[in-house]
Amino acid sequence: MDRFEAMRTLVAAVDGGSLSAASRMLSIPLPTVSRRVADLEALLGSQLVVRTSRKLLPTEAGAAYVASARRVLEELAEAERAAAGEYRTPRGELLVTAPIMFGKMHVAPIVHEFLSAYPEVTVRLVLSDKVMDLAESHIDVAVRIGKLPDSALLARRVGEVRWVTCASAAYLERRGVPVSPNELPDHECIAFEGLEPWRDWSFAGTNGEKTVVIRPRYSVNTADAVIAGAVAGLGIACVMSYQAAESIRAGALRSILDAWAPASMPVQIVHAARQHQPLKLRAFLEFVAPRLQRRLDSIGKVFQAERAG
Repeated sequence: MDRFEAMRTLVAAVDGGSLSAASRMLSIPLPTVSRRVADLEALLGSQLVVRTSRKLLPTEAGAAYVASARRVLEELAEAERAAAGEYRTPRGELLVTAPIMFGKMHVAPIVHEFLSAYPEVTVRLVLSDKVMDLAESHIDVAVRIGKLPDSALLARRVGEVRWVTCASAAYLERRGVPVSPNELPDHECIAFEGLEPWRDWSFAGTNGEKTVVIRPRYSVNTADAVIAGAVAGLGIACVMSYQAAESIRAGALRSILDAWAPASMPVQIVHAARQHQPLKLRAFLEFVAPRLQRRLDSIGKVFQAERAG
């Protein structure tokens, strides 16, 4: 039995919640996964996991062993990276995650430039609006929008974004420009809705915070489709500033209710603290951070110019 492979398989099974999830994650047959876990339990003389009808769960001994196995595997990976010269020149794979639309619009183009500048580095970019655990998912870098919970992660702020209420000039000419969120229920609105409806729009003005319930004429589950609907004059949209900036710059949309805009949210690049930071990670952070900051500064200037105009 390869002890390291058995450890890696057990950790994948616990993280994925099943043997079949570990099989998919590691791209190995299910019987191989089952045999490795069973062989490890036989070697240790202890039951490490319990298989219920819905999920695989670690026993008390299994949880302790998995925690130790993670440390061993990380130390092994560090030794392999050092032996491969990862600390002498930027090389190897980076796993990066970012929110879907922000990642498509702003992170992916910078990654393209980075790959051209560092030919020995490969990047797996995972775009997801789910906040993934960096340690469990083996993620090197994450771009996060909003306040971060207390954690051991290192964060570098690169800018800010905010919610923007906007509509096309044609719609505002036809229906009038609302001056208070209280008027929105009487307007045609476009709702961004995923698996659950989101029809409570929050605002913050000089008189305090306010939440209004809209009655959407059009609902759609992607932000770019919301923008397209607003540009087409279907109604008022509430989206992130980075999502609306290009349409605002082009004059296809106008921001409204600026006096009621909620507070801005920080955009940060986060990664785990390491005693020895691989050059590929250091190079990525130093390359991406200033470029992302310039993009976010440019977005802010779009709305400053609109207000000045």
